[in-house]
Amino acid sequence: MAKKKTKKYKIKTYKAAAKRFRVTGTGKIVRTKGGKSHLRRRKSQRTKQKFDKMLVVTCSGDRKRIQRMAPYLKKYKANPPR
Repeated sequence: MAKKKTKKYKIKTYKAAAKRFRVTGTGKIVRTKGGKSHLRRRKSQRTKQKFDKMLVVTCSGDRKRIQRMAPYLKKYKANPPR
C-alpha cells in the first residue's frame, strides 16, 4: 500500500515587501532609501545623490522579518513569476 502524500502549502508573499527589497548574488538583502518621491527641490545635491544608493539590511531581526514576509525573494531574483 502506498503512503499518502501530504500537501506542502505555498506561503503568500507580502507584495509590498517584495517590491521594497531585493537579494544580491551573495544573499544579502538590500533596500533603497525612503523620502525620494517629493519635496526634493529644497534638498542639496549631495543629499539627493545619497538616495540612489542601495543599503544592506544589517539588523538580523529585520532580515528574519523580511525573509518571512517575502520567502521567495532569493528563488525568483532573476525571473519573477507573473
